[in-house]
Amino acid sequence: MRLYRFLTGPDDASFCYKVTDALRKGWRLYGNPCYSMNNTTGTMQCGQAVTKDITEII
Repeated sequence: MRLYRFLTGPDDASFCYKVTDALRKGWRLYGNPCYSMNNTTGTMQCGQAVTKDITEII
């Protein structure tokens, strides 16, 4: 089974730490990162999809 997550956060070090933490826990980058303006807050937001293959225990 493959798990999928989409990590999001502000364009600062906290987003980088979030992605790094996921990679350390066995997640893999999936696709290209995205970068867009949040018009509500007036800040730039980052996003990155990650996947992880797991063995299902029944």
